[in-house]
Amino acid sequence: MGYLDGFVITFNQIGKVITTQYPEEKRPKPERLHGRHVLNRYEDGMEKCIGCELCAGVCPARCIYVRGKDNPPDAPVSPGERYGYVYEINYLRCIHCDLCVEACPTEAITETKQFAFSFTDREDAIYTRTELVVDDDGRPRPQPWEDWSEGEDEHTSAWMRATSPSGSAVHVGEIAWAGELGYGVRDAEPPQEIADASAAGEVADGVGGASDDDEHGEDDDGGHH
Repeated sequence: MGYLDGFVITFNQIGKVITTQYPEEKRPKPERLHGRHVLNRYEDGMEKCIGCELCAGVCPARCIYVRGKDNPPDAPVSPGERYGYVYEINYLRCIHCDLCVEACPTEAITETKQFAFSFTDREDAIYTRTELVVDDDGRPRPQPWEDWSEGEDEHTSAWMRATSPSGSAVHVGEIAWAGELGYGVRDAEPPQEIADASAAGEVADGVGGASDDDEHGEDDDGGHH
């Protein structure tokens, strides 16, 4: 490429709008994006967290602090012997790796798609159990410094749910977790071959459609590509 060819590329962009106006024009987020955490509840309202502290133990950033406490016999918080009496996440340190989600034995902690934080006070960046536990409808509790968009509370930690509970690919497509307040039993991700076929079909439709054989990945002889 000659030194003038670069100017041609630049001049060809004149008049084209390539800037997304934030926050009015937020881009859609991937289903597996790791965002702000929530502590889920069972469909009967009981909290899923049992205060086992595995999430804190596995966290590489040491941003989670948990202390368990015995459930009061007359008004238990969770169905287990203990519950997360203290639960804090420091978002000044969190790297959103989702290891806490993988480590949780009860699917208590998951990550939403909400990633628009605007802290003006360092104390606001430390979320406590009060902010993290979902409300009586099973929805996250929005904070004044968060900018939520519709749907960001859905499909929490989808990539983990795809292979729950052991991370093995043989579990893809199987539902192996309990229902959640407000959502019921969340759907599992489809097996990879179905996802690939669906994606291929969408691409083909965008360029003029595809035959049934192509959508199923079969050639004229009935074999797979």
